[in-house]
Amino acid sequence: MLTYFLCLILFCVGLYAIVRKRNIIKIIIGIIICEYAVNLFLALFAYKMNGRSPIYSPRQEIVNMVDPLPQALALTSIVIGLATTALLVGIAIRIYEKYGTFDITKINRLKG
Repeated sequence: MLTYFLCLILFCVGLYAIVRKRNIIKIIIGIIICEYAVNLFLALFAYKMNGRSPIYSPRQEIVNMVDPLPQALALTSIVIGLATTALLVGIAIRIYEKYGTFDITKINRLKG
């Protein structure tokens, strides 16, 4: 239960960075922290004490297997998170080239 709470705290730290920070790089880091918190939650959700891999074998009983669905979702989330991060960094670089700053308030004032 404590690990789920710590995962929630990590997500809230990322959400705080997204909502309150005015620097584009810090906002991107907040999004990355939120993505990692979700991946950590999926890994914690799928964990079983003394669990075994979800590979079927005719000689073994199907007991105490780890659920493979959260693992597949975490892998998919990692790939999507990487693509999202690359896109956000690319957009941030283009904004910096055009406006010369990463500060959102200064970009709003320039309007051009």
